Amino acid sequence: MSLRKLLLAAVLASPVLARANPDLGLGNEESLTYHVSWAVLPGVGSITVNAGDVLGPAGKPMLRVVTRTATRGLAHLILPFEANAESLFDKESERLLWLSETSTTRTKYQSHTVAFDYPNSRAVYTEASSPPRNLPMPPGYPTDLITCLLHARTWDLKPGQARDALVLFEDEFYQLTVHATGYESVDTPLGTFNTLVLEPRMEKTPPKGMFKRGSTVRVWVAQDARRLPVRFHVQFKFGSGVATLSAYRPPVEAK
Repeated sequence: MSLRKLLLAAVLASPVLARANPDLGLGNEESLTYHVSWAVLPGVGSITVNAGDVLGPAGKPMLRVVTRTATRGLAHLILPFEANAESLFDKESERLLWLSETSTTRTKYQSHTVAFDYPNSRAVYTEASSPPRNLPMPPGYPTDLITCLLHARTWDLKPGQARDALVLFEDEFYQLTVHATGYESVDTPLGTFNTLVLEPRMEKTPPKGMFKRGSTVRVWVAQDARRLPVRFHVQFKFGSGVATLSAYRPPVEAK
């Protein structure tokens, strides 16, 4: 598993809740930064999420979410990697309407966009050098990989409870069941938090991707007023990666 796949898999760790009226989980000018460690190597990468209110066609209020993921330090010298994602949400319906994702390594550039067609239950997936493809879209409110990380703060699960979830990873939809497994104390650069531990599992469909290979994921959500996802952990057969919240800027009222 390359560091690139580790960073992308880490973002997959926090799926969006598939429910009738989802909360966007982000506010205007809100920002979160995570540092990523792999095995015994600290600071191999970073993930930064920024949100802001914008006006769409005909002055429609929308939320724009921009995320940058990159290797850092020695890891960047060994494997230069940077990924950028942008997504647009309709603030009235709270649905994801469009997203774009690009990634660059030393020798490879990848890019794709996805436009969501809810009336026809499909998503139109377009790569830079290929014609558009229609992806059948399961019922629910899918979200892009990046903002999945923030939706966990809107849940109200207790230990022993579980909820179904829907995520989009590149050109595949994942049906997951998210279990609340217990409370734990977590130390971060921003302080110590009492957290609820969430663990997504593929139980209702045949496992695929990282779940088929036996990987596990856990997410720690602070149990205070802000309910920030302060840490997530991806366990592979050959090691593990951890992303920890290192900087936070709260939302402000839109002008």
